[in-house]
Amino acid sequence: MTVSVSAVPVALEGRAYEVLIGPGLIDQAGARLAPLFKRPLAAVVMDETVAGLHGARLRASLEAAGVTVHETIIAPGEEAKSFAGLEHVCAALLDLGLERSDVVIAFGGGVVGDLTGFAAAILKRGMDFIQIPTTLLAQVDSSVGGKTAIDVPQGKNLIGAFHQPRMVLADLDVLGTLPKRERICGYAEVIKYGLLGDAAFFHWLEVHGAEVLTGDAEALSHAVARSVQMKAAIVADDEREAGARALLNLGHTFGHAVEALTGFSEAIKHGEAVGLGCAMAFRFSGAQGLCSGEDADRAVRALAAAGLPTRLSDVAGAPFAAEALISAMRQDKKAEGGALTFILARAIGEAFVAKSVDPRALRDFLIREGAAP
Repeated sequence: MTVSVSAVPVALEGRAYEVLIGPGLIDQAGARLAPLFKRPLAAVVMDETVAGLHGARLRASLEAAGVTVHETIIAPGEEAKSFAGLEHVCAALLDLGLERSDVVIAFGGGVVGDLTGFAAAILKRGMDFIQIPTTLLAQVDSSVGGKTAIDVPQGKNLIGAFHQPRMVLADLDVLGTLPKRERICGYAEVIKYGLLGDAAFFHWLEVHGAEVLTGDAEALSHAVARSVQMKAAIVADDEREAGARALLNLGHTFGHAVEALTGFSEAIKHGEAVGLGCAMAFRFSGAQGLCSGEDADRAVRALAAAGLPTRLSDVAGAPFAAEALISAMRQDKKAEGGALTFILARAIGEAFVAKSVDPRALRDFLIREGAAP
């Protein structure tokens, strides 16, 4: 079956844009993006891996549309999402003599998108940027919604800004070059949408998840489009995470804490941490009597079937100390008045914001999960 390009609108007043999803979009980038440029010039930020795999195609497409391309290439990996990485990107873009009306293109995974978007947000007090995400995780999550940030030793994404892109091009063809581990990481964010707000989508993934992971065109197109539709609707309703948008952080409070304690290293990638965090959030919800044990088990089975970690013991560096995990969780952006806030669940597809979670109950749960006392 031939998969066509679909468009999902992100309906923000005064800042609305489209997420285009489908095959061949890198080769169409020049024609689709050139109308957004006030002068025919684009600064493209990408990492070394993406530059080697796809950089020439993007350059050729933009140049065919009469756009002059300037490339800034960074090292791959989460370590680039730092103050040093931000300084490097900002300096490189300023050295190009860009004007405030010029456009910066983030071409890569979540690290490149977050870092480049934050640089665009602060350069000359705000420049336009475009997201061309090249990983499944970035296509369904980080490229949509305008969250941009860097990591610091105190935690993940704690320094950043809300800065919406002008357009997102999610080319499904590039996902074929992803290593298996990266596909699984992205799938964690896909299944998260079903777990937090769409039980029917979760059931569809139980049946078709293997097809998504192996790159079946029709299954992949549906999974990406449904994920983006859900995120776009939540972002349009709550752009700055004052309410419902916090639901998108299902699994992130647990997951970010584990990432912080492993130094944001290859021990556990972000998508893997989200998968682990979702499993822990459902088990914690079950332990607190918020959701049934059957739903918690079903969620964990689906995550495990995709190859995601579901236990702390699955992570190199375990066991983690319960108090160290809780201390990392206190840095979470959802925390209020020093109290812990989590996204928990009443059922599959029914997540909610749980404020003032009892730290003693949390500590007991973490110890039962295998954390050191």
